[in-house]
Amino acid sequence: MKQMHDQLVLGIDGGGTKTVAWLATCCASGETPVVGRGLAGPVNPQTVGFDAAMENLDLAVAAAFKDAAAQRGPVAAAVLGLAGSDRDENRQAFGHWARQRRLADRFRVVHDALPVLAIASPPGCGIALICGTGSLAFGSNRDARVARAGGWGFLFGDEGSGYAIARAGLRAAAKAADGRAPETRLLPAMLRRFDLKEPPQLIPAVYRIADDRGEVAALAEVVTQAAGENDPTAGRILDDAAGELAAMVSAVAGKLFSRREPISLALAGGVLLGAECLQTRLSDRLAALKLNLEPVVRVPDPVVGAVRLAQSLAAGDWPPGLARAVPSRTIDR
Repeated sequence: MKQMHDQLVLGIDGGGTKTVAWLATCCASGETPVVGRGLAGPVNPQTVGFDAAMENLDLAVAAAFKDAAAQRGPVAAAVLGLAGSDRDENRQAFGHWARQRRLADRFRVVHDALPVLAIASPPGCGIALICGTGSLAFGSNRDARVARAGGWGFLFGDEGSGYAIARAGLRAAAKAADGRAPETRLLPAMLRRFDLKEPPQLIPAVYRIADDRGEVAALAEVVTQAAGENDPTAGRILDDAAGELAAMVSAVAGKLFSRREPISLALAGGVLLGAECLQTRLSDRLAALKLNLEPVVRVPDPVVGAVRLAQSLAAGDWPPGLARAVPSRTIDR
């Protein structure tokens, strides 16, 4: 069993909605031969707290080993791409959990943008834009300098995110119900979403889910559907979201890259990748910035990047563009 574990790596992608864990073999050819997959709830400590976050990590890892029909034990290397792990206190807490659980012979706890970037650019140079429950742009250049924009959380940031789009949609529906704003498809669509008949019923329905930011963010789908049906109000909400996301990319690019330098751009997050109308608006906004974004890669499964980084860590070949992204003291068990 120990010999088998020595041939395995573990990649984890955890955000504000779910945690995905994949077990794979230590393949050095750029492939990701997955032998086990696990899924659990959110892992962002700012959203659910550390106890729930670590419990969800445990559940996802246990499910991956069960799927692989293998007894749980230390693997050769693990990379944990977790929302909020750019903050030292969060990274150290998750690192302590990984050591206690004897997760791997070598591991790194990294921000969830790093695996996304690693898929678009194996050397780790470029920009990752994530738009799910929250939003963030993260970049690294050939000198291994890093920069970020966004990711300030739902109270005073996360512009363009699913949570922000959902709140804007709910506000627009409420204003339309009052007669303070033009009629919009968003009002009847929100009522249908909650199986309600009258607008005042939205108040208890929405506040019942207020503590579950992932569930609130899921209401962004109502807005993107209405925009796809040419609702002007929903369209303006997505225009604003696309502008905010493009501004994050522009801010990171301005800190790390020259105007003519080609920049790999990785797009991830269920809200962005699940809405063609938002992607189109974002493409238009990015084109107006006249940045040399090439290639632009959609990343539906960021956990693939976590697995590849774990394979690199097992081989002692960490991407040079990400050399400064994680303090070296978090590497080894």
